Amino acid sequence: MAETEAGTGTADFAFSSAMDLQVKLANDGFARPVVTPDTPGWPDWANWRDTAYALTFEPAVFAYHKPSFRDHPPPSTRAELLEWMAGHPAEAQGRIGTYDVARSGVGYLFLARDQELYPKIWEVVRAMGRMGVRQYPTTAEILTRIADGRLAVGYNLLGSYAADWARQHPEVGVILPRDFTVVVSRVALVPRAARAPELGAEFLAFLMSPEGQALLSRTLRLSAVSLEVAGQDSPLGGMAGLEGVRLKPVPVSPGLLAYLDQATRARLLSRWNRALSAR
Repeated sequence: MAETEAGTGTADFAFSSAMDLQVKLANDGFARPVVTPDTPGWPDWANWRDTAYALTFEPAVFAYHKPSFRDHPPPSTRAELLEWMAGHPAEAQGRIGTYDVARSGVGYLFLARDQELYPKIWEVVRAMGRMGVRQYPTTAEILTRIADGRLAVGYNLLGSYAADWARQHPEVGVILPRDFTVVVSRVALVPRAARAPELGAEFLAFLMSPEGQALLSRTLRLSAVSLEVAGQDSPLGGMAGLEGVRLKPVPVSPGLLAYLDQATRARLLSRWNRALSAR
């Protein structure tokens, strides 16, 4: 924004997992419309007025320590997570990890979406609070502790990282919640004040093409928005493996701007803290 206002020009392409901030830039006029050869077939939820495009498809997952669930299956829904905490308090006490939503942007986004989609989410949060849930700012800190057994379950973790970790650590399992699975994306745009906007548009077109989506999916291990590519090479096992899962993508739309409202944020964080302290 400062570069645009100073007239010095900006980078040619912006790509970020901060969905709300990317949409704010587009909504405030800092992105230029770009129509690529793949724009006509792009999902409606993944395109805001041809100015901001979701390029990845990254679910929020449950991760778990496989040896801790030898005698019974791990929870695959939020209701099952409640049942596991109630039925196995000794296993669960101090062994559930999730994001510190005050410090993790994606953790805050997942919580906000949970509240919109699941009326009983605060019952789950209160139960996790009673079990002494551990909060961390990064996915890696949670997965490290799941791999060595200090944590049994990780709640609402970014699936692209969890799946990559599970490939390298056989003790870690990954589950897409079967009641509903929130999906977030990395959002791309070409800045209005780009120094070489034609290069930014060309790179955006490449990343939206089958070749670019394959690169994101196979090489960078980020599930592609393109269903054709994701179905073949999704690092989460392919879209075919998601049948029966209620996928809930976060739309690239001005609705995301609500998450930037400081009063809304303060209310949600206050409710989170009260629920974790069982109040």
